[in-house]
Amino acid sequence: MSMQPSSRVPLSPAGRFGTLQEWLDWQVRLHFTAIELGLDRCRVVAERMGMLRPGFAVVSVAGTNGKGSSTTMLDQILRRGGWRTGRYTSPHLVRYNERICVNGVEVTDEALCRAFRRIDEARGDISLTFFEFGTLAAIDIFRDAGIDVAIMEVGLGGRLDAVNILDADVALLTTVHLDHQDWLGHDRESIGREKAGIFRAGRPAVCGDPSPPASVEQVAASLGARLFRANRDFHGEDAAGGWNWRFGPAARSGLPRPFVHHERYIQNAAAVLTVLDLLSARFPVADAAVRAGLAEFRLAGRLQIVPGEVSYVLDVAHNPEAAAVLAANLQRLPCAGETHLVIGMLRDKDHGGALRALSGSARRWYFASLDGERGAPAARLVDAFAALGGPGRYSVHGTVAEALAAAAGNAASGDRIVVTGSFVTVGAALSCLGVRC
Repeated sequence: MSMQPSSRVPLSPAGRFGTLQEWLDWQVRLHFTAIELGLDRCRVVAERMGMLRPGFAVVSVAGTNGKGSSTTMLDQILRRGGWRTGRYTSPHLVRYNERICVNGVEVTDEALCRAFRRIDEARGDISLTFFEFGTLAAIDIFRDAGIDVAIMEVGLGGRLDAVNILDADVALLTTVHLDHQDWLGHDRESIGREKAGIFRAGRPAVCGDPSPPASVEQVAASLGARLFRANRDFHGEDAAGGWNWRFGPAARSGLPRPFVHHERYIQNAAAVLTVLDLLSARFPVADAAVRAGLAEFRLAGRLQIVPGEVSYVLDVAHNPEAAAVLAANLQRLPCAGETHLVIGMLRDKDHGGALRALSGSARRWYFASLDGERGAPAARLVDAFAALGGPGRYSVHGTVAEALAAAAGNAASGDRIVVTGSFVTVGAALSCLGVRC
């Protein structure tokens, strides 16, 4: 993920750094490892700062795929309903500021630097990870902004993720699939158990996965959470001209599709409307606001289409399940010419599984290396591609920019270029194309 230069912020006497980039570079180096699951460090700092009862309602969102779209839909509909919101997501595509939004607006460098200074002063000798710093900053900024509802996207897992220091008023679990196995376990039961760790006793939890592992139900029962499951307790059904939603006596019909070409967005939206219904006693939202929020829904890097003589389709699919959804969506999208596919992935992802899911989606492939210790060299993707029988012509490139340029050079009018495999890959492409997300 690229970082853009930050404007200089005057140093306070206690401040370490004057720019957002300086803070971020330092945070990357502060903790001995980039990822360390556990709540103890973050919770102690949050308690010192009085954050654990922040004064706003919390919706925690966990899941393998669909977190970003669900979080954004919730945010847009609640804002349409007149409520003041905070949205916390990760990772970002181009700018770190994308991670923290107040009422739909990215926070400024200045606000982030102020929050980081306060956290640094409060932590003492406690070492925090990059993600923990960001999570605490989001809570701090939301509290100062006087929001009504915070929608907090879990970074990894759920039970031991920094977001879980806050007690969710409503928890949303989108899907459970294989990803991050080194941290979460090597089967859906283990992963489901970790993700369901955001549930709370006596509070509602919504599961949008139509076939969740049994562990999700088991965790809900052991915690005493009230679990509502897709296709059992609530339903989202395609219909002529739109879709319908039902949850007990509540129902809405003829709803606009969040994005007409995306096959999974009705599944995500049905869970979102269920969360909204469970919040409605405190935060009612008019039917017109629901429909407007769904109709206006767009999310950068998720089946994002950049039109032109040669069109671009940008999607952050980075695991086999998400790649399969992308492949299905590409079949639904009309294309007069040939499809060129630019892909770069992180080392810890299932390269073979993702490429297998996409194998019928393109005739020309462009493999890009990603920088950083987590980035995979293009040669690894080529090995996985060869193991599948090499379904198409391919070329190897040192960067996403080079791969994108090669694809553009080969594309003819009516062709499309698909960019996928990682937030890093799509973020680099957005920067190359000059598209602001």
